[in-house]
Amino acid sequence: MNDIKNKTAYITGGSKGIGYSVAAEIMKAGGNAIVTSRSQSAADEAAEKLNSAGYSGKALGLEADVRNLESQQRAVAKGKETFGSVDVVVANAGVGHFANITDLTADQWAETIDINLTGVFNSVKAGLDELIRNEGYLITIASLAGTNFFKTGSAYNASKFGLVGFTQAVMLDVRDKGVKVSTIMPGSVATFFNDHTPSEKDAWKIQPEDIGQIVVDLLRMPARTLPSKVEVRPSTPKPS
Repeated sequence: MNDIKNKTAYITGGSKGIGYSVAAEIMKAGGNAIVTSRSQSAADEAAEKLNSAGYSGKALGLEADVRNLESQQRAVAKGKETFGSVDVVVANAGVGHFANITDLTADQWAETIDINLTGVFNSVKAGLDELIRNEGYLITIASLAGTNFFKTGSAYNASKFGLVGFTQAVMLDVRDKGVKVSTIMPGSVATFFNDHTPSEKDAWKIQPEDIGQIVVDLLRMPARTLPSKVEVRPSTPKPS
């Protein structure tokens, strides 16, 4: 893709955290961002803030639920109608429920899989025709938990292990159609994930804008080269 200017990215979970920062970095590079949230007001607020920041690109906020394919299809269609194309899909929306299997509920399991795994499937299916038409780029935001299992992580590990495998298989399915596919696997990121409120104590963590920069770097890679899986972690461990 190389030149991001005037390209349009569809970003799930774009109203805050990693998704918002991905939108900001793409807009700084001259691309447009469709930021989605389950709340239209949250999506509008994010888009307004992005548009008032003076970036080269434009933002559009849309209500969409990754758990519902039709919802994703409507959002992609609206984004295409607004900007003329959808060239990039960043499947970022995610949730975390962490509990011992003895305490993990069926509802928590279902929500984790529905959002973190089936939700990405829905986002991919909704945007795939546009990605193929434009020889675009699909990026999923997974986690180091997609290769490293841990206690209380049965639901989250299952969703992220599945997401990594899904993304790599999709990469093989569509690379002969000119579509590039990568998964980014961050470690600890200073976001609002799992009801956490970022603070100065999170300075050692990966910052959301760092993931945004990685997305832009991937989009700018030469067409002949595909970093299909990117692991990223804090440079130094958590302070004791």
